[in-house]
Amino acid sequence: MKALVTGGGGFLGSVIVRMLRERGDSVCSFSRGSYPVLELFGVEQVRGDLGDALAIAKAADGCDAIFHVAAKAGVWGPWREYYQANVVGTQNVLAACRTHGIRKLVYTSSPSVTFAGVDQNGVDESEPYPKKFLAHYPHTKAIAEQAVLTANGPDLATVALRPHLIWGPGDPHIIPRLVERARAGKLRQIGREPKLVDTTFVENAAQAHLQAADRLGIGSSIAGRAYYLSQGEPEPMWDFVNRVLSVHGLPPVTRSVSPRMAYLAGTILEWLYRLLPLGGEPPITRFVAKQLSTAHWYDLSAAKGDLGYEPRVSLAEGFRRLSDSLFRSEGPVS
Repeated sequence: MKALVTGGGGFLGSVIVRMLRERGDSVCSFSRGSYPVLELFGVEQVRGDLGDALAIAKAADGCDAIFHVAAKAGVWGPWREYYQANVVGTQNVLAACRTHGIRKLVYTSSPSVTFAGVDQNGVDESEPYPKKFLAHYPHTKAIAEQAVLTANGPDLATVALRPHLIWGPGDPHIIPRLVERARAGKLRQIGREPKLVDTTFVENAAQAHLQAADRLGIGSSIAGRAYYLSQGEPEPMWDFVNRVLSVHGLPPVTRSVSPRMAYLAGTILEWLYRLLPLGGEPPITRFVAKQLSTAHWYDLSAAKGDLGYEPRVSLAEGFRRLSDSLFRSEGPVS
């Protein structure tokens, strides 16, 4: 198989690329930058933007499958930027599939596409899209996911995967943000209830993408469907956060604010940042306040039964690898 991986130089994308190459598949990566590590894997690299339909079509030429991983993530920024990257970019990937007769598309979605700001305790894929979104990222990802699933048909098989809170060595998003805020004394626990959440170690998420691609085909049982992914080991949100901080030699979070106050602060700050406008992003947003004060863990029965998904790296092993990677890069944490 020759696969195109959009965002092949990113956190999840690079692990998918590595796993594909380790089993002998040919890979082309489509990213905005050039990555030396991909050269080591023997990967063809095409530089371009998701909004450039011609560039994506060029990269997809000669491929049998596409892993559409690239996206604009985050909790703050202009709607047009999220729409252009996540919706228009996905439309361009679908167009490339049609142009070249590519018959497999594995789309990296997010559980946030069904997050309505309330607890999600063991929900499955019947969970509906919310009527209102609290941030541009989940909104545009939901639009893109629906486009991907609707495109499934007699000429193209599509599947959407929803890995939750991907982390691990090299994570450029979740872990650095937690550590940075903790070191600055700006991290607060939101609420005191032990709300359960589940996360996904990056190699588990990548493995699921390969399993989905292998099982995907025109008319297959997984075609046109979405699947939640996680560790399958839910634990209280702030237990996970404090384990991350402990690995970095930082004390646990002890100070807290109520969920209501956090949401109110997010509402006011979003309004101020739009009105003035201010640079950067608000210290807290409505979406973040809800994410950090509600439960979100998922029933993995569908992924396990249909994809053969089984997390190979446990939480304990994931934290051991994270600690080892920090030791190698920084030396002993004091």
